[in-house]
Amino acid sequence: MANIKYFFPDSQDFVDPSFNFLTETRNEHRVRQRDDRYPHEIFEKPYDGILVSKAIVDGLRGSAGKYTQAQRQRFYREQVRTFFRLSDRYQSMGDCGAFTYADMHMPPYSVDDVVDFYENSGFDFGISLDHIVFAFETPKSKIQGEDLEECMRRQSLTLEYADIFLEKSQDKHFIPMGVAHGWNPESYKDAVDKLIVMGYEFITLGGMVPLKTSQILEVLETVNQARKPETKFHLLGISRLENVEAFEKYGVASIDSTTPLRQAFKDNKKNFHLGGGEYFTALRIPQLDGNLTMSRKIRSGEVDQDEARLLEQAALEAVRAYSQHKEDLETALDALMDYKKLYAGNEKYRYEYRRTLEARPWESCNCEICRAIGVEVILFRGSERNKRRGFHNINELYHHLHTTD
Repeated sequence: MANIKYFFPDSQDFVDPSFNFLTETRNEHRVRQRDDRYPHEIFEKPYDGILVSKAIVDGLRGSAGKYTQAQRQRFYREQVRTFFRLSDRYQSMGDCGAFTYADMHMPPYSVDDVVDFYENSGFDFGISLDHIVFAFETPKSKIQGEDLEECMRRQSLTLEYADIFLEKSQDKHFIPMGVAHGWNPESYKDAVDKLIVMGYEFITLGGMVPLKTSQILEVLETVNQARKPETKFHLLGISRLENVEAFEKYGVASIDSTTPLRQAFKDNKKNFHLGGGEYFTALRIPQLDGNLTMSRKIRSGEVDQDEARLLEQAALEAVRAYSQHKEDLETALDALMDYKKLYAGNEKYRYEYRRTLEARPWESCNCEICRAIGVEVILFRGSERNKRRGFHNINELYHHLHTTD
């Protein structure tokens, strides 16, 4: 059984339990923050904890974060556990949100700002202030000159902050985590060496988002040489989750990633995840009234609105009838393609749609969302379906990390 903890990065992602998928309407008395549900309020346990970035809550100087002023005030008043309605089964981790200020010469926060954010918000873990190193060497592309100098400056700055952060965290209630940045495996190892000497037992490896799985494994194999028995690694914001279970042997105790959520509506084909690394393409039936491309075509006269509405409804009805075994696959597929030719001008994804329809993956899954809404989870249509599909994917990743082979 894998023992890698999964932390889900917060970006205020909810779904509305009152949403009616047939009429596409909501309860008129719904209050989003009060009534909508996080993944951990839908599933038995879809992750081990929540990761919250200071930049998401507070924003940067001159720009707001993802939180409204009212949400921000309530977050600080209630603290992280109450704000997210987290039970004792979940942990909380805070970071600075370094991606949001990656283009700045210096981070917009001080170490004291970050320590206060973690302590005042009641986090279980707090990650030291860092500045991302984006570049990564390959055998064919060495980092030299000014680029190397900037990588070294950011790494040195991050280590300096980590040293101060550890000292200032000694009397606090959160567990401090140092950040290692690098531009090749050896520079990552050098950073890890220094953090261990400082006294860190929890070390996060940053800048992993653009790296391929092979590069991540290369870094892990190298930094593992510096690891002490008590050293635990956290991988910050990884986007590559292939062979994630292999990370454990290199001391990886936890990861965070938004990839399962984002793939539900950002990926071209890997929208619906199923155990064993299987992926399916969601069936695109865009809302006539909510699709900008379609709206422009209707306004320009390129598309007849009445015809579009008929084809949209025909596609929905055919897929729903197919899911109930009242319609054959070819009829459902043709209805999807008729509408797609209208809004996209092509029959792209016909093969992928056929594969999805043949497999009926919504029937193979016994999770709370698939049981509740059935085929609606596989429709690429509006945030309520797309977010639920993303929540399903999150739950799949968690169980993949905690299932005996």
